Amino acid sequence: MEAITVQNRPEGRPYAAHYRFPLRYALTGESHVLPFPTVKAPQVVAFLAIKQAGDAAARDRDRAEDMAHLTALWKHYGAPLPDAGATHYYGAMGRFHLMWEQHTEFVAFNAFGEDLSNRPFDPADFDVFPAGWLENAPRQRLTSSLLRLMPMPKGPDDILEKLRGWFVPESLAAADVLEGAAVVASDFRIDPAGHSRFAVFVPEATGNRRIGRIIQRLLEIETYKTMSMPGFALTREIAADVGKIDHQVSDLMAQMRTQESKPEETLDALLDVSVELENMVAQTAFRFAGTAAYKAIVDERIASLRETRFRGRQGSGEFMVRRYEPAMRTVISMERRLERSFARALRASDLLRTRVDVERSAQNQAILKTMDKRADLQLHLQKTVEGRSVVAISYYAVSLAGYLLYPLAEMLGTSKGVLPALVTLPFVLLRWGPTRAGTFVVFVGLSLRAK
Repeated sequence: MEAITVQNRPEGRPYAAHYRFPLRYALTGESHVLPFPTVKAPQVVAFLAIKQAGDAAARDRDRAEDMAHLTALWKHYGAPLPDAGATHYYGAMGRFHLMWEQHTEFVAFNAFGEDLSNRPFDPADFDVFPAGWLENAPRQRLTSSLLRLMPMPKGPDDILEKLRGWFVPESLAAADVLEGAAVVASDFRIDPAGHSRFAVFVPEATGNRRIGRIIQRLLEIETYKTMSMPGFALTREIAADVGKIDHQVSDLMAQMRTQESKPEETLDALLDVSVELENMVAQTAFRFAGTAAYKAIVDERIASLRETRFRGRQGSGEFMVRRYEPAMRTVISMERRLERSFARALRASDLLRTRVDVERSAQNQAILKTMDKRADLQLHLQKTVEGRSVVAISYYAVSLAGYLLYPLAEMLGTSKGVLPALVTLPFVLLRWGPTRAGTFVVFVGLSLRAK
């Protein structure tokens, strides 16, 4: 694209405005890459979602295996192969239509078939996915569902009669959705064949695209509900360890208040606990974050159905409030508990570190005072030794000077004892200065004694 020149710019320089954003079409296409399927009643939908065993934070390296697994299914039915690098696909697969989606942590398969079996939720409906192909899946089965789409019966009592035979009454959830566009029902249980069940009744006035949106939202609720539950399992797994660590922190903080405790040892123990908590937070962060994200999707999908009660029955939203929300609140509570425990251990470490620093400062001050006293004693001793050395040296020096001056005593007409006294004063004043007056007095005393 050529540069656009803005004539009004003071600098008079051309202003280049490049409107071609390299990812514009790719990112815009993500919003339309997989529209809702167009579905008409009657129909049966077999749904499968698979994921790897652990957290899939780095699942990008395994996408080639997912594509190879999908290609094997396409080859089984002789269908056209998907494009290399595709993450979504919708197309014919024999007498079925398959919608395939590759997500961050899982891969989803939706198989739509127009042949409605006489047996409701017949396990044979899931045979669209061959047994050998399922056994060779590179991942574990996350969830699988059978959805039965039927025209609306004559009256609501006919629907209730069918639901009583298909679902467990105690956990049955049934509701009108989208202002009467359909009646949906499920008990959110796993049947003997290993699948969850959904029933959808639609009147003739409901459009095929709206039916597709309803089916897609129901299956997404089941998928993301299942994806969020590993966070609850992780919460149960670490609950005992977190409780044990909480008790350790409490015991260590209680030890801080006793005079017999050793701050250095307590600080080391607190640091060990902090490291253990930090490691636990790091290991659970991905799963807890995923749980929060999937729960938000579940809530959004339920809200988008705009449920109203059907014949006094609870809807999926009410079912989730009673059965699903407590588990999610437990996960949130455990995540906050971990954060609080870690913050508590850090605060205790900071307090104890402050105490250790204060005690060490007091010890250092005591050591400095002791060093000052020792320095004063050493200085006093040094002065004493120095003074005595001056006296001794001065005594011997004056004695030598006296021997040299003895021959002058007769010439000067004085005694030999006067000469040392006359020499001492100038010698001391000139040699040692006024700071040695004490030495002079001692020396004079020694000289008179020698005389």
